[in-house]
Amino acid sequence: MPADTIDPAEVAKFEAMAAEWWDPAGKFRPLHQMNPCRLDYITSQIAAEFDRDPGTARPFQGLRVLDIGCGGGLLAEPMARLGAQVTGVDASPRNIEVARIHAAQTGLEIDYRHGTAEALAAAGERFDAVLNMEVVEHVADPLAYLTACHDLLRPGGLHVCSTLNRNPKSWLFAIVGAEHIARWLPKGTHDWRRFITPDELFDLLARAGMRPVDRKGMVLDFLRNEWKLSDRDLSVNYVTAALRPEG
Repeated sequence: MPADTIDPAEVAKFEAMAAEWWDPAGKFRPLHQMNPCRLDYITSQIAAEFDRDPGTARPFQGLRVLDIGCGGGLLAEPMARLGAQVTGVDASPRNIEVARIHAAQTGLEIDYRHGTAEALAAAGERFDAVLNMEVVEHVADPLAYLTACHDLLRPGGLHVCSTLNRNPKSWLFAIVGAEHIARWLPKGTHDWRRFITPDELFDLLARAGMRPVDRKGMVLDFLRNEWKLSDRDLSVNYVTAALRPEG
């Protein structure tokens, strides 16, 4: 396995936008809009897997959660508020700087680190859950990267991964629509050739040693301007759950 699967050109794209992570009207506006939908899926999967009651104040108390490719902390912070012991890791030092400052301002204790999944795995770090959201389409070697994510899970641990499907509709919506027409993202943020179909991702997860157990689409309701989970429509954005087998 290579020392890491970072693509420096992909890291540079997000470093250039680092200062805008917490601006809901800035370049990360799509993630702010999608975040409630992502959190709905993540929290329901963690609660089901670890038999936690999401209606309590801090349902994930005692769970160690890794947010790999954490950016400015849009997912790490709500996970910490739910009681989890959160580690956020990103290949961009500027992202980590922004995340640390914002966590300090909001009074949250989150272990933010500049680094890679491979380095964490090599150091013997293990987590109950690994959140891997909108990252796999940016790495140089998806299988090696997902294998590192597998290694970061304790046996029985949960891996949640979201990405973009690869088809004409995803090219139209994620590239033409989001980058060129709506200009939600800078041109060139995504490379359609790196998008991964749900079947391809399930195969990669299995080859990495995990057992895929669920997948759902994340669909934008244009009339209400909000994202919803879908059992049927995985044509553009989608999210998966997989487990590291026991033993």
